[in-house]
Amino acid sequence: MSPILAGVLQLTALVAALALAYRPLGDHMAAMYSSRKHLRVEKVIYRCIGADPDAQMRWPAYLRGVLAFSVAGVLFLYLLQRLQGGLPLSLGFASISPDQAFNTAASFVANTNWQSYSGEQAMGHVVQTAGLAVQNFVSAATGMAVAIALVRGFARTRTGDLGNFWADLVRGTVRILIPIAVIGALVLVACGAIQNFSGIHEVGQFMGGTQQTNGGAVASQEVIKELGTNGGGYFNANSAHPFENPNGFTNLFEVFLILVIPFALTRTFGRIVGNVRQGYAILATMGIIWLGFTALMMWTEFAHGGPALQAAGAAMEGKENRFGIGGSSIFSVATTLTSTGAVDAFHDSFTAFGGGIQLLGMMLGEIAPGGVGSGLYGMLVMAVIAVFIAGLMVGRTPEYLGKKIGTRQIKLAACYILVTPTLVLGFSAVSMVLPDALGSMLNTKALGAGSHGFSEVLYAFTSGANNNGSAFGGLNANTPWYNTTIGLAMLLGRFLPMVFVLALAGSLAEQQPVPETAGTLRTEKPLFAGLLVGTILIITGLTYFPALALGPIAEGLS
Repeated sequence: MSPILAGVLQLTALVAALALAYRPLGDHMAAMYSSRKHLRVEKVIYRCIGADPDAQMRWPAYLRGVLAFSVAGVLFLYLLQRLQGGLPLSLGFASISPDQAFNTAASFVANTNWQSYSGEQAMGHVVQTAGLAVQNFVSAATGMAVAIALVRGFARTRTGDLGNFWADLVRGTVRILIPIAVIGALVLVACGAIQNFSGIHEVGQFMGGTQQTNGGAVASQEVIKELGTNGGGYFNANSAHPFENPNGFTNLFEVFLILVIPFALTRTFGRIVGNVRQGYAILATMGIIWLGFTALMMWTEFAHGGPALQAAGAAMEGKENRFGIGGSSIFSVATTLTSTGAVDAFHDSFTAFGGGIQLLGMMLGEIAPGGVGSGLYGMLVMAVIAVFIAGLMVGRTPEYLGKKIGTRQIKLAACYILVTPTLVLGFSAVSMVLPDALGSMLNTKALGAGSHGFSEVLYAFTSGANNNGSAFGGLNANTPWYNTTIGLAMLLGRFLPMVFVLALAGSLAEQQPVPETAGTLRTEKPLFAGLLVGTILIITGLTYFPALALGPIAEGLS
């Protein structure tokens, strides 16, 4: 079988699996977030945290819950790392330095999972399981809660109520993420992923000599890192490591885990607003972009442009033979179009245009299908902007799902789309003029100072601010400058957009529905899906094209 045919068959199988899971999972999440009943274990949790799950919250109260919970998470994870040297099961690892502990705490609470360290050489079992793995669950549940709050903003009228953050957080964790994660972990263990609390072992190498390796609760963390679109790996090689991702089947299974909830949330959206066709329109928009990017990536990598790659016969440098170009391309697009950041290949080793596709996927805002929760609310904000543009074209007050898109709504949407580019381009620009920041480029002087060196810096801040977590190699990000600035980019890139999303949700929930007329834009039709795709690509292109031209485009054309 040719590598191209193998890649196409993998993509076909993935689409079929996602299609089978779409309706049942989407309907389950809609029912779960709409239910008035509480499970016994949930009642215990509410009593422990002192929350009333039936109290309705307006958007400021909902936001306070999100921020208070996240601040507590950052502080707890920071302290856990700083105390690691005195904890049991630390495997002899020292406590984490202050700047790196801050960066890691910000990363995992912000659902980014950017790692400026090698997991198997820095983090003991307690930090991995009680700290990082827990945040993989609750940070994903927080994103889902904010997305559901925005959906309720469209569905509710004249109340301003968005539900209860604590109930949404607990239900997302207990009823969605944990059950799927348990099943997924069993699948990974059955296929060869490890799950233990063993110490460090000295193992022999095939060509002679020995090396040290340690075990860990890898399968359980691997499944939630993908399912929750987190991305942090137990090992430095991430999902290219055979302990995390043993074979071609697990590789495709992990991609399925990355995409299944973000795609299924469009069904949840349609059910809650009372019109599943609206969910299909958002699904179609996400699907068009995802399939288009996947096809472009596979074409770019199989073409293996450049004399060195053509001489080798394939762009396999930095890729796993177990997965091949097709599997690596599918995985790469899935992780950069979502806020996952897991890698099964070295992103820095993709072709120049392949790296540009990865960058552009994150620059879109990771909305196709995006992160768990963040992809849906990001796409709905873009839908609001697309409706506004359509209204300008025909001279009509824009409406979406029966709600008027007025001055307040469009200002909030505009602020949402400006936050991330400001962080990415601002921090990248400053880093390119500071000697210490430039000194972190590990390439040769000529290469590091050129377009690829700039791409590495741009990729780092794009990944951080968009809460992705993947990275180009060749940049030493474990320095006080990059640990601090990328940490700030992750926190601001995660929580500032949430402020605008919840404020938008509150303003929509206060409105009286607008009756549909002959002039109302039909947002469930293919025409609107096409308009939404065009709006996303144009806004992203106008924002980032100069930076892309200096980086991957210049490198690809050289």
